Amino acid sequence: MLNTIHACRAGLLALLLPAVSACAQAAPPPAIENFFSNAAFNSALLSPNARLLAVRIGSGAGRERLAVVDLDANSIKVVAQLPDADIGKFEWINDERLVFDSVDRRTGPGDRRYAPGLYAINRDGSDFKQLVNASAAMVQSSASARLLPWNTFLTGQKGAQDSEFVYVISPRFARGELSDVNLLRLNTVNGRAEGVNRPSNTQSWMLDHKGEPRLVSTLDGKAEALHYLDPATGQWRKLAQFDAYTGDPQRFQPLAFGPDGTLYVSTRLGGDKSAVHTFDFTKNELSKTALVELTDYDFQGALVTTRDKMLGIHYLTDARSTIWFDEKMKAMQKAVDLLLPSTVNLITVAARAQTPWVLVMSYSDIQPRTYALFNAETGKLNKIGDSFASIKPSEMGRQDVVRYKARDGLDIPGLLTLPNGGSGKNLPLVVLVHGGPYVRGSEWGWKPDTQFLASRGYAVLEPEFRGSTGYGARHFEAGWKQWGLAMQDDIADGAKWAIAQGIADPKRICIAGASYGGYATLMGLVNDPALFKCGIDWAGVTDIKLMYTGHWSFTSDLPDGWKQYGMPVLIGDPVKDAEQLKATSPLEQAARITQPLLLAYGGADHRVPLYHGEKFYAAVKKTNPNVEWVVYNEEGHGWSLPKNRIDFWSRVEKFLARHIGTP
Repeated sequence: MLNTIHACRAGLLALLLPAVSACAQAAPPPAIENFFSNAAFNSALLSPNARLLAVRIGSGAGRERLAVVDLDANSIKVVAQLPDADIGKFEWINDERLVFDSVDRRTGPGDRRYAPGLYAINRDGSDFKQLVNASAAMVQSSASARLLPWNTFLTGQKGAQDSEFVYVISPRFARGELSDVNLLRLNTVNGRAEGVNRPSNTQSWMLDHKGEPRLVSTLDGKAEALHYLDPATGQWRKLAQFDAYTGDPQRFQPLAFGPDGTLYVSTRLGGDKSAVHTFDFTKNELSKTALVELTDYDFQGALVTTRDKMLGIHYLTDARSTIWFDEKMKAMQKAVDLLLPSTVNLITVAARAQTPWVLVMSYSDIQPRTYALFNAETGKLNKIGDSFASIKPSEMGRQDVVRYKARDGLDIPGLLTLPNGGSGKNLPLVVLVHGGPYVRGSEWGWKPDTQFLASRGYAVLEPEFRGSTGYGARHFEAGWKQWGLAMQDDIADGAKWAIAQGIADPKRICIAGASYGGYATLMGLVNDPALFKCGIDWAGVTDIKLMYTGHWSFTSDLPDGWKQYGMPVLIGDPVKDAEQLKATSPLEQAARITQPLLLAYGGADHRVPLYHGEKFYAAVKKTNPNVEWVVYNEEGHGWSLPKNRIDFWSRVEKFLARHIGTP
């Protein structure tokens, strides 16, 4: 068993990005653009033979391009760029060829008119081939008609990486709902594709370690089933069936296939925390003994393998780490950690390495993600690039993992970030509430919103209230039907804990959050007006009933199955729990909110449509004159464009300064 980690550890190719000086200078607070511009560097992939490195790079005011670094020659070549879009996701098809899609980073979701498309190119820039149409237009040219349709996408899995072929998925929809997902085997040289036989109602696919389709999940009503393509018979057979929406205790989540064909899964086997087990296809059962089990957390992570060997497993507790089964990798991790002692360092290996290069991604609470190559033979580390090169770690606030007791005794995890310098006492506090809510909110590490607030002098508390996942079934289930009730109390109890610890000034506490966090912000102002002096809600739910009954012309993207089977159990039944839902509706309680409030919504949001914000704003401004309102018309559920992120957080900075800033 792995013990829970409670002590987090507190950067060749200068061709790509300039290095950041480690010497901190006394200066005003970092510019807002340093936090909320697009990441300058956030993706690098070794070729299967580890002789090449594919990277996505910017070009000043131009579009992001795909480049390949020859590690033997120490040279870089831009191999692909699009005139009206940026390079999106990319993968190696084999040692000589790559596949990639596109994204328009200058356009918000509401203004986008093109799909990602799909393209292939050789590592020297030759033999470019468009494979998928980027336009959903009904009228197509003869050239576009020969392409696969726009709703064809990368699987997100590496595949075999040893031929001209990749697998792509093609979702199909009926009445606006996902009905099934086809899998196609696509030749990236000639563009020809053939479908793969599948069960009905297929929702997702998993490739085995040889890059061939082996597992599918299906959904029929609320019944989720896993099916296995048996190599002995060539036929699909059902392995298991679960309740798709309410956390079936016998459910298992496939992680990946190992090189020997072993299927690794995450499951809690009726217990409280999920752990890593293996699945026996002969007996159709899970192993009794866990391979990786974490004391205080559900397992979350991924296998680390070569094409021939299982090396280790990346996992997440409060921060990310790796358990290595391979002795050479243990030694390599130790060597890297000696070179980078103040960061978490995650190593990625190539499938069939012919060189000693491995990729290292490093980060800490004060250090945004940075990428480097490590040479296992020479022991040298060569930096590739920084995600946020303008951020100076010496100016960032330190972050601690905390736990406090809710009023009913439940243990509530959370993260506390304090401003850089000072005593850490009697500070203005922002309680930052995560969305979901049935997700894990955050993990130890640098985040732009948290660190921006800390850079402006605020302590930031991020509670993992009941209902949050990742902390076991009991913590998750304690949040069922507790919107505005015990879940809300957990958040308030976090603020009270910070006061009791001497961290927070009780007269200067603001609550803020997006999506469910926006809902919790509004209900925090309703339930605890003496505690929270102001609130910031962006893209927040304002009425639970609206999640069930929203107007047809502003249909939410919440699936009908979730509304029918999940929401009544986890949130509340619109008929049986009508009185509770009314009592915990910010819209119904709008007149009780008298504190200053900042509201921001996306005009193209399909998760929490704009009418949530409009209805609430119309109601609250009748009795509260101190409400600010902003709509980003082209944005969806969150802000995708730097200009809007910068505008929004500039508003947040001014709002907080007015209401809980310097006394």
